[in-house]
This record gives sequence, C-alpha cells and structure tokens, in this order.
Amino acid sequence: MIIMALIVAGVTSFPQLGVDRFPSMDLPTVYIRTSYPGAASTEVESEVAQVIEDAVATVAGIDELRSISSDGAAFVILTFNLERNVDAAVQDVRDAVSSVINRLPPGIDPPVVQKQDNDSSPVMSLAVSGPRTSNELYFLADRYVKSVIESAHGVGQVSIAGAADRAIQVNVDARRLAAHQMSILQVREALARQNAEVPGGRVDEGLRERSLRTLGRVEDSRDFPNLVVTTVDGTPIRLADLGEVTDSTKEVRTLARLNGQPAVVLQVQRQSGENTVRVIEAIKQRLDRCRALLPLDVEVTVIQDQSRYILAALHEIEQHLISGSVLACLTVLLFMRSWRSTLIAAVAIPASIISTFAFMRAFDFTLNNVTMLALVLMVGVVIDDAIVVLENVFHCIEEKGMDPIRASIEGTREIGLAVLATTLSLVIVFLPVSFLSSVTGRMLFQFGVTATVAILVSMFVSFTLTPMMCSKLLKATPTLPGDEARSRGGFYHRVEVGYMWLLRLAMRNRWAVLLLSALVVAANVPLYSLVKQDYIPTNVDESEFEIRVGAAEGATLTTMNDAMKRAEAILRETPGVEFILTTVGSRGFGGVNRGEIYVRLQDINERSFSLGRYWRELLHGTPNKAFEGNFTQREKMAQIRGRLNTLPDVRFSVRNLTSLRQGAPVDIDFSITGPDLEKLSQFSNELMARVKEIPGIVDVDTTLRLDKPELLASIDRERAAALGVEVREIADTLRVAVGGDDRVSR
Repeated sequence: MIIMALIVAGVTSFPQLGVDRFPSMDLPTVYIRTSYPGAASTEVESEVAQVIEDAVATVAGIDELRSISSDGAAFVILTFNLERNVDAAVQDVRDAVSSVINRLPPGIDPPVVQKQDNDSSPVMSLAVSGPRTSNELYFLADRYVKSVIESAHGVGQVSIAGAADRAIQVNVDARRLAAHQMSILQVREALARQNAEVPGGRVDEGLRERSLRTLGRVEDSRDFPNLVVTTVDGTPIRLADLGEVTDSTKEVRTLARLNGQPAVVLQVQRQSGENTVRVIEAIKQRLDRCRALLPLDVEVTVIQDQSRYILAALHEIEQHLISGSVLACLTVLLFMRSWRSTLIAAVAIPASIISTFAFMRAFDFTLNNVTMLALVLMVGVVIDDAIVVLENVFHCIEEKGMDPIRASIEGTREIGLAVLATTLSLVIVFLPVSFLSSVTGRMLFQFGVTATVAILVSMFVSFTLTPMMCSKLLKATPTLPGDEARSRGGFYHRVEVGYMWLLRLAMRNRWAVLLLSALVVAANVPLYSLVKQDYIPTNVDESEFEIRVGAAEGATLTTMNDAMKRAEAILRETPGVEFILTTVGSRGFGGVNRGEIYVRLQDINERSFSLGRYWRELLHGTPNKAFEGNFTQREKMAQIRGRLNTLPDVRFSVRNLTSLRQGAPVDIDFSITGPDLEKLSQFSNELMARVKEIPGIVDVDTTLRLDKPELLASIDRERAAALGVEVREIADTLRVAVGGDDRVSR
C-alpha cells in the first residue's frame, strides 16, 4: 500500500512539475545599471561609476567589484560569496545606492539594481515585420500583438525593441532665440511649467468632500505650438515663434530588420515559477488572433522559442529512459531465463522513477536537463537492488526447496545488509554533489537530490514490493530428465566455464593483474588532460547562433546600418540560412556602433544524415539527397566567420547562444587593471596580438576604447563672468541644444 501510495502521488505530481532547460538558481551576482544621457565615458566613470562603487564597496560579502563605463551608461557588477543571500544582498545594494543619489549629477536616470536571474531571461521573441516604417510597425506591434499576448497565462513582461517611442519634437531655431534674446533653457522651463498637472488637495463642502486637480496637461499635440513661452511688452512669444513642433518619436538609436525588411522585436518574459512550455503554448494560441488583426502585408514571426529546445531535449532523454529500461529488462530476461523474474525486476524501474516525481514536486524541482539526466542514470541503479533480492529469493526456491513465501522472507533477510550497504554507498557518491561549494554545486543541486531519492526509493521497493511479488509469482521449476545434460552444453554453461577460466588465470598471476590495474589507473592522468573541458557543452547544434558586430568609435547609426547591410547580404547568400534578424545599435548596454545578427539555420534533421531522413527521401524517390548538402552548425559558423572578416572597418564575433546566462558571453575573459588608461590600452592591444597567434582562438576583442572622437568646449571664465553667465548654465545650454532633453514633461 505504501508503494502504491507513492506511485499515485508520483502520477499526480508529474503534470504539476515545471518544465525548463536548466534548474532555477540564484547566482551571487548583482547588477547596477545607470543611464547618463549625453555624457562621455570618462564623465560616466568619474561622476557615476566611481560614486556608486564607493557606496556599495561597504556591502558585506563582496567577492569582486567591477564596473564598465561607456558613453551615456554605467554598469557596475558585484559578485558575492556563495554563502551570501542574494535577495538580502540586492536590498543592501539598493540601500547603499540610495544613500548617494544626491551625489549623482542632475539629469541622470535612477540606477536600476537587480540580481542575475535566469528566470528573467526572455522565453520567446517575436518579430513584427513588413514594408512599413518603424513607427508604424511599433504602433501595430504595441496595439495588436503586445496587448493580446500580455493577457496570456503566465506572461510577465513584454518589451518592444527596434523603434523609438512617440514624442513631441521641439526643434528650436537658434537665430529666432537670439532675435527674442532668449536661451534654450528658458524654453525648456516654460514647457515644464505650461504642461503640468498638479493635485490641488481636498475641498470640504460640509456634507461631502471633493478632490481638486489642476488640468494643465496638453491633451492634443496640435496645441503645443500655441504654448506661451514668455511675454515681451505685452506680446506673447509662443513656441511656434521659436521653432518647429512635430508629433514624432524620440531620437532613433536602434533599428531592426528581418530578412532585410523593417521590423520590431518583442521579448516575452514569463512570470516567476511559471511553466515555460505552457506559457509559450498559451502565446502561440493567441498568435493567430494577432495575425488576423494585422494588415495583410505585416507578418508575425517566431524568432526564438525556448520550448523548442526544452521539448526536444526532454523527448531525447525520455527516449533514453525508455530504451534503457527495456534493455535492462531484456538483460535480466537473458540471464534469469524467466518471464516471472523479469516482470518482478522490471516493476522496480517505473515504481522507483514515478515515486521520485512526488518528491521532486515536494522539493519544488522542475523537469530539466539536470533532473532528467539523474533519472536516466538511475535506470540501471534502481533495478540493481531488485535483482539482488530477486536472485537470492530465486536461489532459496530453486536450491533450498523453500516455498515462495518463506523464500521471500529468508532471502530478503539474508541479503538485506548487503543491499543496504550498496545503496548507502551510492547515496554517499551522489548526495555530496548537491553540496558543492561553487556555482557548479548550485547547478547540480537538483541532480544530487533527485538521484539520491531515486536510489532510496529503489531500496524501499526492493525490501517491500520485490519480496511480495516473489512470493506471489515465483515457483519452483521441476527438473526434467535430460535438463542437466542440456545445461552443460548450453550458452550459459559456456559463459560460466569462461568466467571460471578467467578467474583462475587472474588468481595464478596476481602481480600481473595488480600491475595492469595500476597502469590503467595511472593512464587516467595523461588521458584526463586530453579530454576537452567546458562548463556547459559548446558543441551543441541548435540550428541558431548570433553574430555581434562592432564598428569604430564615433560611427553613426547610418554608418553602422550600411555595414550591417553588407553583412546581411553575405548571410542571405549563404546556403542553409533560413532567416536572419538584424539589430542595428545596441538594445542594451552599448552605443550605435554596436549591432547583433541572429541567424537561424535549417533544422538539423534537414541538413544531417540520419536513417529517418534517408527513409523520407527514399519515399520521395530521392534517396541520394540524404547524403547531400550536410553540414554542422560549427562548420557553418566557421564559414560565415571567414566571409564576414573580409569586410573592412568592422569587427565580428560569431558565437553560440545559451540560455544559461552567467558572466561574460565569451569563452575566455581576461581583466587587466591599472590606474593609467593609456597603458591599459597598450597592454591590452599587445595581449590581443599575442592571443591571436594561438591556434583555435577567434574573435579576439577588448572593451577598452580610447579612440572616440570628441568636441571639447573650453570656457573663457572671465568673459562668462562679465556677461553674468555661469559655467553650469553654459554646460546645460550646450547639452539641451545639442543632445536634447527628453524629460522636459511627460
């Protein structure tokens, strides 16, 4: 009854288990992102990054603290000790950053503090493309796609990239300003004053109370040109008198294209704890509704779909699980030569595996590559205990002549201590994996616990279910005349004779056996150095990869766009490429001289030989096609890398995609520290030149760029003082006149 209860609990728990590629784990890393529009990297480093670093340096448990500063953005990375609670660390970092907010320069966006969380990675990305402008596509994606899929079960956040948000553009004419003896700062302040809505408090009317609001917000964009900036001698100076006002968008800093057509990209994140596969299925069910709402010339394309990899990996593991179970049962049948014995041993596999699902649900584990790998490895282990008990009970019935019930009791009692010792030895091997003091330990925690639970359940099954089934199913086999003679000439007799001969040979040559064993053990040392090592497999073929592109510092969006178009032309001409998604200008941390290209290849089943593909081609009468045009993802990446590197003035980095985001998106990352940026640049360039000479190293690059062209404005302080103008006012005027200000009013 206990085993049946565990099996029922496992069956009911299985549908409730989450499905993901990797286990959910809290990594001890916290990020601080800060935006400082219009600032150069040196200003960002001194006025933002250094201030934040000094503030958070006192937080307890920091193992490493570093920052990256670029034009308009600072990125501070804190790595904590594994023992540190990440959620508590995030709160401590927020408190430390809040304490220095007043020391940060005005005009800066509030710093964003967040922990590294694999659950926050997008589970799906979509592209809305067509022969429309980016603004039109943004409107269509926001109204007919984002609003529809946001309401799907489990969807957390949907963000749109590839187009600028709507904004009222006020382009002030400097000559008109000078004619009216006004500064651009006065225009900015007037806009903030004239477009405001401020609560007015409450009005008590005796029997009732009302709230008061001042309706000062401009509702119609056509009313902006009529806003009064100031009055000169009773004559109002309106916004239209100083420049042009257009209903447009913010400054375009990023573009996106799908196979050469304009596009916008939607990134979908799931809610914490939701089943990734179910969330994506819910989104796909709503895509048909989205397509029906969109114009005929606009398409919605699924770019990345995490469920595709999850289901493929789990299907592969399930096949191994089933085939391993079948082969284990056939092996038992081969040597036990009894279908009853095979049935008893075979029941131990599903009983142990299914019962383990109940404990996985109780521990809040998910079905992922790690836990499924543990279950696959345990197929051969969970049947061992049952076979040992079964064989001893079988021996008691056949050799000692006991009845099945007594044989089940005595046979289990005789072998119980040995089974317990074997099981605990396996537990000692697998359980410590869950407590490794490293990120790897966090990664393999669910592996160790799942394997341990399966082993312990299998021991419980072998002590309860296996003896019970033996008492009901096993029977003494009557010996017929001639059976012994036939046995002596049979296959199993030859196996026994061969084993005895090998055993006698080993006993007669003990020193030779010991020497051979020592040589085998010693050979592990040189062989270990020949084995390739990696944190996670990098030679996987998932039919997709990305290309990161970088141009010279100071390159404009137009220059970068032209370079990306040349790269797109090469990719579209490459056989085996299904589609490409290009993003010009960085969507995250970077400038307009950065870009990314997502490349989707043909499905692996269409470009690699397999019996299934051969059979399909055979049915179509073209069996030779199964041997033609085959290639791997790595081969195609190398081919594309070689062709792209012929393009001048652009750097390319071709790399695999991985959903396990940890650290830098590169295989090898060196950090060179020092107070002098010029020397750091010199040392990094020398190191890059040497590293490029190492065979097998590709896509070498550095994050330090000191060649960004700048225009420096030197202020004559005496003349400024004579005119009654402060340095800060001059700097603010230049910033608004050249860089603009998108936060005048909301």
